[in-house]
Amino acid sequence: MPLADRIRPKNIQEVVGQTHLLGEGKVLRNLIDNKRIVNMIFFGPPGVGKTTVANIISQVTDKKLYRLNATTASIKDIHLIIKELESLIGYKGVILYLDEIQNFNKKQQQSLLEYMEDGRITLIASTAENPYHYVYGPLLSRSMVFEFRPLGEEDIIDSLKQGIIFLSKEFQNEIDISDESMSYIALMSGGDLRRALNSLELIVYFYPNSDNSTIEIAFEDVQEIIQNKGFAFDNKGDNYYDALSALQKSIRGSDPDAAIFYAGILLKGGQLISICRRLLVIASEDIGLAYSQASSIVYALTQSALQVGLPEARIPIAHAVILLASSPKSNTSYMALNSVMEDINNKNIGSIPLHLRDTHYQGADKLDRTGYKYPHNYEGNYVSQQYLPDQLRGTKYYFPGNNKMENMLKQYLDSLGDKKTRD
Repeated sequence: MPLADRIRPKNIQEVVGQTHLLGEGKVLRNLIDNKRIVNMIFFGPPGVGKTTVANIISQVTDKKLYRLNATTASIKDIHLIIKELESLIGYKGVILYLDEIQNFNKKQQQSLLEYMEDGRITLIASTAENPYHYVYGPLLSRSMVFEFRPLGEEDIIDSLKQGIIFLSKEFQNEIDISDESMSYIALMSGGDLRRALNSLELIVYFYPNSDNSTIEIAFEDVQEIIQNKGFAFDNKGDNYYDALSALQKSIRGSDPDAAIFYAGILLKGGQLISICRRLLVIASEDIGLAYSQASSIVYALTQSALQVGLPEARIPIAHAVILLASSPKSNTSYMALNSVMEDINNKNIGSIPLHLRDTHYQGADKLDRTGYKYPHNYEGNYVSQQYLPDQLRGTKYYFPGNNKMENMLKQYLDSLGDKKTRD
């Protein structure tokens, strides 16, 4: 049995982290203390205490705990649990802990509803994915969602110290490990306590066990054994979409340091194509008319990134990210189109004026497709005429932003003066 399971907390007071859920007066803590357990969904990354809290709940409520993993379980497994209910003596009900519920399809999740509604089963489901994306709506509406967060280094170090005490007793040897080594293990765990404890156990096993001697753990050995930092990145999961969202919002907010950080996360996850597509969108959506050349530059940089491939592709990607984050911003063209789409979807937009319709066919003049004024035949390459349909005449969609480039555009539009009706 792994060290993480051998020293698993037995009560809420022993659980590290998650004070936003388990601190005094918090909702989940009160539910446990009052022994009033409802259907719940625990949402969070691996190794943060979801299974531990479920175990503690079953103990304090005197309910029989059944565990299923949705990756391998089926509806048949649920029916087998139901058949056992009548034979249970000394328990005040059943808790079904369903790990990785996102792997249950809609039909499988539906099969739980009947037993949840009549109280035969209290469901505690866990998932590393956003339950609002993966859990069947009616099941979600019957459950409380609690988000478990990655553990901080201090919380992990506290548990590592408990692990050292346990292993010392088990080995009947003193274990000497520096604070530097403990901090390194905590850092490399990526907020996953199970990973940290398993790493600690592996490190201790690395040394020969001699009677009545101290196991002295060298920092260099810790670095050698734990060479890679924990990095959880699901290319189809929440962290993928969250990283893309954070990248765009950081660029939009003109924070090049945050932008390059989230770009690094996406590149670490191998998301070259996705980041290229996102940068091309950002160039027009968020930089837009404030620096129109950015679109061409970013296109060239993303094309070069795709051509050279990873790992070298990170170099032009970094160029594009820093450029966009450090450029002036405007979303006026994007907002103009949004307003257009709003009108198309919700208003009677009428018909295209006759004089703007296609005339490249014989007989167009007989359909009254005449009257178009060719602007280049007029002074200043402009002539006033109606362009929008009658129902939208006078509507304005584009409002220039306050930046150097759009101030020039506004100056030009204003210079048309009385000749310009913009209708």
